Amino acid sequence: MSLKNKLLGIALTASLALTAFTDADAATRDEIAAISVKANGSDFKYWTKDAKALNALKSYIKDVTDKNSANFIPKEDRIAVFDMDGTILCETAPIYFDHSFFMHRVFDDPSFKPTKEQYETAKNVEAKAKHIGAPYPSANTAKVAVSAFTDMTDKEFEKKAKEYMKENVTGLTNLKWGEAFYLPMIEVISYLAHNDFKVYVVSGSERQICRALIVGIMDIPTNQIIGTDIVYKAEHQGDKAALDYIYQKDDKLLRGEFIIKDLQMNKVSAINREIGKQPVLAFGNSMSDASMMNFAITGNKYKTLAFGVICDDREREMGSPKTEAVMLQGCRDYGWIPISMKNDFKTIYGDNVKLQK
Repeated sequence: MSLKNKLLGIALTASLALTAFTDADAATRDEIAAISVKANGSDFKYWTKDAKALNALKSYIKDVTDKNSANFIPKEDRIAVFDMDGTILCETAPIYFDHSFFMHRVFDDPSFKPTKEQYETAKNVEAKAKHIGAPYPSANTAKVAVSAFTDMTDKEFEKKAKEYMKENVTGLTNLKWGEAFYLPMIEVISYLAHNDFKVYVVSGSERQICRALIVGIMDIPTNQIIGTDIVYKAEHQGDKAALDYIYQKDDKLLRGEFIIKDLQMNKVSAINREIGKQPVLAFGNSMSDASMMNFAITGNKYKTLAFGVICDDREREMGSPKTEAVMLQGCRDYGWIPISMKNDFKTIYGDNVKLQK
């Protein structure tokens, strides 16, 4: 049985008790890329009228961009950080893009012969995918997943990722992985950009996967996309250590081994290392984003806010009561502003994407 059919069976089982929405296509990548919100925030289309989270953000932006306000933030310090999976991109269908992509590589790519460890790890991910809201797979899973794409150039890897982005999202109709962005959150990113905020994506997914998904759909350059990292090596480097090898004229840069999973405090380390400034805005959706969000709002010389996207919609998305409850408690404990997908989003992926029966 192919990966697509396996995951479809998993998603169908998980969503039998959920209510369907209406039927039509999601927004295309070109349509998503065209989303634009003015600096004054007057033209948001995908948020409900009385969404408290959006109103809080607009009030904040109006305050910190006003030169006459005591809370004014200079343009060079307007830094906003966003998690990717579950914050701006589909997460629960029924697993993350990077792990679904890894399973596809192991189960369905005829050009690839997996090792025993790769196959068993993919089977383990498949088993976890039976449960909506399952924990993020371990760092060891990420290590093995990276190993399935070693010795490729970034261009070769990107090509495979973009091909997989054309696959349908399991469990949701009329939605491809490359289109599976939350339209209300894309509006937020546009709104911030038009208010001279520099937006960074700080994800637990592998950096090159994030780049393949994001570049061309949002005006975020590659150097503002941070994710789980890997080692790179020269084609002719062999077993020589990086310090002992000089890159040659006929070399290629190849993907190597896993370094570190960009979750929790690792996100804070990455922000400090790659941005070098404390963010003033942070957006996440799970407790693996907690350190990043708290870093933005703790001991900051500027006025700050953090927002938690709550996947509480069980009609237009595979919302999980368990993960919803955990994130809501996190918002209460740490002062993050909750964003309810169910109550605050007019649409998630575009009108008429629905749970698959």
